[in-house]
Amino acid sequence: MIESGRALAPFLDFAAALRREGFAVAPDQTIAWLDAVELLGPRSVADIRRAARATLAPPPERFAEFDALFDAYFLGAVERGEEVAPSDEEPPRAADDSSGGPEPLFGDDAFSSGQRATAAEKLAERRFVAGDDREALRRFARALPARLPRRRGYRFAALRSGERFDARRTFREAMRHAGEMARLRRRARRPRQRRIVLLIDVSGSMKERTRANLSLAHAVTQAADAAEIFTMGTRLTRVTRALRVKEPSRALDAASRLVADWDGGTRLGDALNAFLAVPRFAALARGAAVVVISDGLERGDPGAMRDAVQRLSRLAWRIVWLTPLAADPDFSLSTAGLKAAAPYLDAIADGGSTEALCARLLDLARAA
Repeated sequence: MIESGRALAPFLDFAAALRREGFAVAPDQTIAWLDAVELLGPRSVADIRRAARATLAPPPERFAEFDALFDAYFLGAVERGEEVAPSDEEPPRAADDSSGGPEPLFGDDAFSSGQRATAAEKLAERRFVAGDDREALRRFARALPARLPRRRGYRFAALRSGERFDARRTFREAMRHAGEMARLRRRARRPRQRRIVLLIDVSGSMKERTRANLSLAHAVTQAADAAEIFTMGTRLTRVTRALRVKEPSRALDAASRLVADWDGGTRLGDALNAFLAVPRFAALARGAAVVVISDGLERGDPGAMRDAVQRLSRLAWRIVWLTPLAADPDFSLSTAGLKAAAPYLDAIADGGSTEALCARLLDLARAA
């Protein structure tokens, strides 16, 4: 993070000015902005502006006011209150639930089911009702810990046929037997579960599966040693903390208050790039099993989606894309975004039902 007090002053003053003008800017968002600026360099003021838009998350209807304040503080070229034409670029916001409070919600419109993908952002709060797949999810949660992929940990454990000689335990035992070494003790690295990262599409085209997918994510969070859950549409939101609540209905209700872009547009490439742009998010994917649950109906730039998946593939252990479209026996890659990302995916499989998703997650280790 930027350490100089003089260098920090304009950034902190700008965040304070946003709060005075009614923008919801949490301290964690300010810290994320400083981290993003340090990560970008930056090479120009445009980089600082992009980082601010991505981390401070101004509402779309106030982009012009946000840009006017930014220019006033960092360029000195725009007076307060002067109208500025809004930029066409609307990068997705990344929201982290670790701050303890929900992301501000804007708008209370009722949206249609949305069978077609769209690039427009729609912000709303959603309520979930109990589903009929609880028994299947209970069976899944019981089976998951033993079936998740594992890796060698850094801690050692005693093992009869371990890979290393355990000198400490061997000599300690010899001291108890007057210096006689009865046998050589061995040790090996203790296996640990790999982290599983779920990226769940909550756009309009996935509306019919949203509740079921979030219920599955709750089961994964409860059963796995390390799991991280994100939703993505026109925004990227971390909902892991909400889904750690044991009672499913309470967990889904908490998640519904965190996520603001239910049933909105589809900008998967931008959302994945936002995930990679936040260092603490990208670190979660290192060595992890990354599972994307989405139909892949990208309305943004397919090149952005390709680049994001390519970068993610260099971090993750495996990337599996589960799409409800693959439930069709005649399924083929027909969307530009999924075609562009396919070379960097380890598998593309059926994600059209809770049973199919459970089976695929249980087979992660075996498929590898």
